[in-house]
Amino acid sequence: MSVKVRFAPSPTGKLHLGNIRAALVNWLYCCQQGGEFILRIDDTDRVRSTKENEDAIKADLKWLGINWHDTFRQSERFDRYNAVVEKLKADGRLYPCYETSEELDMKRKIQLGRGQPPVYDRAALSLTAEEVAAFEAEGRTPHWRFKLDIPARIDWSDKIRGFVSIDMASVSDPILIRGDGSFLYTLPSVIDDIDYGITHIVRGEDHVTNSAVQVQIFDAIGGAAPEMAHFALLTGKGGEGLSKRYGSMCISEFRDDAGLEPMAITSLIARVGTSEPIEAFASIDRLIEGFDFNKFGRSTAKLDPEELGWLNTKILRMTPYDAIKDRLDDVDEACWNVVQPNINKLSDVKDWLAIINGPITPVIEDEGHIAIARDLLPEGELTVDSWCEWADKVKAETGVKGKALFMPLRQALTGQNHGPDMSTLLPMIGREKVLARLEGKAI
Repeated sequence: MSVKVRFAPSPTGKLHLGNIRAALVNWLYCCQQGGEFILRIDDTDRVRSTKENEDAIKADLKWLGINWHDTFRQSERFDRYNAVVEKLKADGRLYPCYETSEELDMKRKIQLGRGQPPVYDRAALSLTAEEVAAFEAEGRTPHWRFKLDIPARIDWSDKIRGFVSIDMASVSDPILIRGDGSFLYTLPSVIDDIDYGITHIVRGEDHVTNSAVQVQIFDAIGGAAPEMAHFALLTGKGGEGLSKRYGSMCISEFRDDAGLEPMAITSLIARVGTSEPIEAFASIDRLIEGFDFNKFGRSTAKLDPEELGWLNTKILRMTPYDAIKDRLDDVDEACWNVVQPNINKLSDVKDWLAIINGPITPVIEDEGHIAIARDLLPEGELTVDSWCEWADKVKAETGVKGKALFMPLRQALTGQNHGPDMSTLLPMIGREKVLARLEGKAI
C-alpha cells in the first residue's frame, strides 16, 4: 500500500508550532515511506478564511522545507459534500435538530447534575410534524446530526497509542451541519479522505474520540477508514500551557523577527515528545531516516521553545559556506569562516561586517597601554601572523599579559568584549583602520 497523508490547516489564521508539528510528523512519515503528502485547505468557514492566510500558510511550509504533491480547497467541493448529505439524509443517518445552544447547555447541566454523561438525548428524533412546524414558524433553522450506531464500540490499532476502543454510547451524535447551513470539520474531512485515497490520518490525541465518530461516517458513506496515529499534545517544559510569548507566535515571527533558521524549528519539533534527544540537524535527511512512530511517547510532549536559540546557533556554526552563500550578500568564504564561530543568527554576519568595515566607536580605557601598542604595530601589510607578533612585542614592552593584554586591544579595534579570533580579524580590519582606531577615531 502506497502511503498517502494530508495536512489540513484552516486559513483563518497563521501557522504556529502546534500546527507545524502536525504537518511535520505527517511529512516525515510520508517521505520515509516514499508516499504522497496532500495539503488540504479547510476553508469551509467562508467568513473568517482569507487568501492572505492561505498564502502565508503555504509560504511557511515551503520555508520549512515541507512540500506537497497535491493541494486543494474544501470551498471548491461543496457540490460533492451536498451530494453526500442528501444520501445520508435519505439513509436516515442525518437528522434535523432544533434546539438552541442555550437549550443544549441546559440539557448538559441537568445531565451532569444527575451524574450522567452529557450525551445528546436524541429528542429531535421524536419531534412531530406540528412541533417542527412550530419551531420553523419561530424562525428556527435546524442543525443536522449524524445518527451513530449504538450500542457499539469502535476499535483500532493506533500507530502511536496502541489499541484504542471507544464506547459510542458515551458519545453524542455529532453535529455535521450548523443551523446556518455551513459544514463543521467532520463530514468534509471524511469525504475528502475517501476521494483522495488518504491511507493514514496522523494528528493530535485530542481527535481520538472524533476519529471514532469518523470511522462510522466512513462506513455510512461507503469508504474504509484509514490507519490512524494520534500523538500527544504539546505543553510548556513544566507541563503548563505554551507561553503566550512562544505558543502564540506564528512561524513568520520565528523567521522574520527572531531570525531563526528553518532547521532549528524542524530539529526541535521533530524530536519533541519522542524517546530521542533534541539535536541540531543541518539537513532533514537524518530526521526522515530515523522517523519511527514507536519512538513517540504517550505522555504529554513538553516543549521548551528557548531551545530554539541554541539549536539555531549550532546549526549555523555547522553550515558550510556553499550551503549558505546564496543568502550572504558580498560575504566571501574567508569572511564567513572568520565570523561563523561567533554568530547566533544569520543577521549577526552583517553586524560583524559593520564592525570590520566601520565606522565603530573604539573603547579605550587605558590610553597609555594603547599608545604603546600603536607604536609596536608590525610594519607592512597585516596578516594572520601579525596578531601574535604584535601581542608578543606589547607583552615584552609592558609586562602585561593574558586578558589584561588582549582585551584592551580588542575593545579598541572592535568596540566589543568578545568576537572572532583577533588573528583573523586584524587583517580584515586593515592597517589604516587599525591605526586610526588605536588613536580613538571612529572609523
